Amino acid sequence: MFTVLSKEHFSEKVVKLVVEAPRIAKARRPGHFVIVRVGDGGERIPLTIADADIQAGTITLVVQDVGVSTHKICALNPGECFTDVVGPLGQATHIERFGTVVCCGGGVGVAPLLPIIKAMKEAGNRVITVLAARTRDLIILENEVRPYSDEVIIMTDDGSYGRKGLVTDGVESVINREHVDMAVTIGPAIMMKFVSLLTARYNVPTMCSLNTIMVDGTGMCGACRVTVDGHTRFVCIDGPEFDAHKVDFDEMMLRLRY
Repeated sequence: MFTVLSKEHFSEKVVKLVVEAPRIAKARRPGHFVIVRVGDGGERIPLTIADADIQAGTITLVVQDVGVSTHKICALNPGECFTDVVGPLGQATHIERFGTVVCCGGGVGVAPLLPIIKAMKEAGNRVITVLAARTRDLIILENEVRPYSDEVIIMTDDGSYGRKGLVTDGVESVINREHVDMAVTIGPAIMMKFVSLLTARYNVPTMCSLNTIMVDGTGMCGACRVTVDGHTRFVCIDGPEFDAHKVDFDEMMLRLRY
């Protein structure tokens, strides 16, 4: 159980793992996450489910090697197993037919964005996807995103792929040419903050995912406290997705530094 069936390196520090987890695959919805552990004394790490295959009984996880525990996860090879995988957890994404939806993801934020893109398209929306990263090598899941997107816009800081500029440049170019009914943004907190500020100027409802701040994943540690519309919320049990225009991103980024 929880055997790694395949492994793919997107870059030196970002790995995609397909993991055997049939019951989770069956129950999972866009927006859900799992808690994983490697080794009996391993740290519990929350990871958003990037994809699932009910027939194959698998879930897909995208992991960035940023510390001791994620290094252990990224070091797993096909045939090796996670000690624990618990889930699905969190609140599922609210999906409906909005009209035109702009989905923008930065870096590894594209992984939790992928199931939302799929669900939005299957609900009958026109989906425009904006993928952003510092350089071409850091753009991930482009091939997986394209079949479910009416248009894909690539933005890189250095101009090595797609258009040169920030994710906000890509989003604003869409808003300036056509009506947008909903925006979804997932990525670094600073990116989501500026996407939110942009869409607020144009009165475009916007949803964000704050999964990066989660630690315990069950609401017990309190590390993922955020202020939403003036009220304290816990990302792992109340989210991970919220109305981006109501999130106190400055407070969230301060807590992330801890």
